[in-house]
Amino acid sequence: MLSQRARYALKAMINLARAEPASRQVSAIAAEEDIPRKFLEGIMSELRRAGLVESARGKTGGYRLARPADLITFGDIIRLTDGPLALAPCVSRNFYKRCDDCADEATCTLRRVLAQVRNLASEVLDQTTLASALAGGPSAVLGREGASGTAGLV
Repeated sequence: MLSQRARYALKAMINLARAEPASRQVSAIAAEEDIPRKFLEGIMSELRRAGLVESARGKTGGYRLARPADLITFGDIIRLTDGPLALAPCVSRNFYKRCDDCADEATCTLRRVLAQVRNLASEVLDQTTLASALAGGPSAVLGREGASGTAGLV
């Protein structure tokens, strides 16, 4: 499940993408997105340290995207705030760890199914940029998946 921290980070990044190339102050983002300001300050610091946003001080300062909105994906943001997309450590590409209770990864049915879930989720999140989200990309994908009955699987 997506943490509240990741949800807020995504909302803040979409807000910055919408305002691009202007800088936005944390207080404005917090008010517009209904995010507690102190919590958002911590999130923005983390995004800055990761190189996803830049900050400037002063009266006209604030935060802006560190690179174009079409080069920042939902996957980038979620991995930064929540860690791996995988539901089990043995199927994570970036944070792999063998499961303590698994006798044989090669024949593990649970691992095979959870790897499929990770692949589908990763495909959507790594192909959805801030720019495509603002352009309506994700809603088109959700509409198509909803029609086929697979939206609940990802």
